[in-house]
Parts: sequence; C-alpha cells; structure tokens
Amino acid sequence: MHYLIAVLAPIFWGSTYSAVALFLADLSPYWMAVWRALPAGLLMLLISRRGLPLSVPRMLAVSFFNIAAFFLLLFVAAYRLPGAVAGTLGATLPLVLMLLQWLTEGKRPQLKMLMLALLGLAGVGLLLNPSTDIDWVGAGAMLAATVFVAQSTLWMKRWEAKDIFGLTAWQLVIGGVMLIPFAWLLAGPPQAISLQAVPGLIWVIVLNTAVGYWAYIRSITVLGPNRQSIIMFLNPLTAVTLGVLWVNETLQPMQWVGIGLILASLVWMKWSDRGARPVVKQAVEASVS
Repeated sequence: MHYLIAVLAPIFWGSTYSAVALFLADLSPYWMAVWRALPAGLLMLLISRRGLPLSVPRMLAVSFFNIAAFFLLLFVAAYRLPGAVAGTLGATLPLVLMLLQWLTEGKRPQLKMLMLALLGLAGVGLLLNPSTDIDWVGAGAMLAATVFVAQSTLWMKRWEAKDIFGLTAWQLVIGGVMLIPFAWLLAGPPQAISLQAVPGLIWVIVLNTAVGYWAYIRSITVLGPNRQSIIMFLNPLTAVTLGVLWVNETLQPMQWVGIGLILASLVWMKWSDRGARPVVKQAVEASVS
C-alpha cells in the first residue's frame, strides 16, 4: 500500500507537461505556479483546519524551497522544454539527494541506492530524443528546481513533522502567497482564465498538486527520501507516455530500452526491500490521520 501511494506523486506530476500543452499553454508560467499551489493548499486547509505543523522559520524555509522556488522554476522549464527533457533533468534528484546528504550530513551514499539511481538515470536519459534542441534557460531552471526540492526533502525528513496533511496544506498556502509578488513582477497582473483552461486547472490543482504533494511528503516520511527519489523516475516515464497518447509524440527503439531500465530499477528496489520494514509506525498513523 505504501508503494502504491508513493507512485501517485510521480504519475500525477508527470502529467504536468501534457496538461500545459493541452490546456494551459496560453497562461503565464509564473501565474500558473500560483494557481497550482494556493488553491490546492486552501482546499486542503478547508478540509483539515489544522495549525502549523512546524515552527514559523522552518515552515517559511520549506515552503519557499519546496513550493515557491520549485514551482516557479518548474513552470519555466515546463513552458520551455519538452516533457522528456525536463524529466531527464529532474531525474538527477536521487543523485542530488545523495550528494547533499554527503555534504551536509556526512552520509556516504549506499552502493545499492547509487546503482539504482544511475540505472534509472540512464533509462531516463534514453527517453530523451537526441534530435531535441535544448533550451538552456529551461534546462538551468529544471536543474535548479531539482536542487531546491532535494534540500526541502531532506529538511522534511530531518524535522519529522507528525501532521503530513497539515504540512502539505500549509506549504502550498505559504508558498503560493510567496509566489504572488514574483508572478506580478515578472508577468504583470493575472490574466483572465479561459473555459478551455478550466479542465487543466482542475486537474493540476486537485490531483497533480493536492493529492500528489500529500503522497510525496507522506512517502518521504514512510519510505525515506532516497527510496522516494528512485520512485520519482516514474515522473519522466509518465510524461513520455502521456506525450505519446495525448500530444502525438513517438518513441524510438532506444526510448523503449530506457523505459525497461527505469522499470528494472524500480523492480530491483522493491525486490531488495522484501522483508525490510522501512515504515515508522508513528509516521504512518500521522499521515493517515
């Protein structure tokens, strides 16, 4: 069950690029970051009505890194890069996490997790169409977004908030409010939202963000940041699959090999975890309360 919940985040997040292409291409990426975060957080707070799960300085820090900065950079990348390119760059998350743990906590990477990260990254790299032109602004934005989310992931694991639902909701609200002045400065006042964009916004707000972020933050606590980062290889795989189904993209033979490597890394991790008990009882109880 824990792994089934964990895969919701990369699957829903992998739909971002197709949702943008199909419904949201005319909206400013900066305001899209606001529309994704703030309504989702307010909806969750209306459901839960919970107080801050962390101290104010910690909530501000994790909200800026995990929501404000990450969303801003992510949507810049989503509007400038094909889904496979953005997914390939985002797939460096496991390696970035291991590097940050080594530099900030003195934890050397486990050989198994390093091999899983490299295997999955190789698979994601093969998903990239070699004929694709790279937009370097978009590429830089995606790499920076990966660093921000990696650091916030380590903070959330270290600070051990018990209320996962509340932590998700408050991050989205605080991060969404932080995004408003950036969006106004970079894109001017918010533009009118067309009826065509409404289905995409509903998908992005409810499933992509509210459910996806709850699943991600819960899984960091239950499975650990390194395992969850490996599961995130499903993000680019979902992006490429939806690109084929919805945006009329095509797959080359080597891209199918890449899909096989990604699935192999996930199966290897799940198989090697048999009999292990990575779940902390208190964390699970808090995450479903």
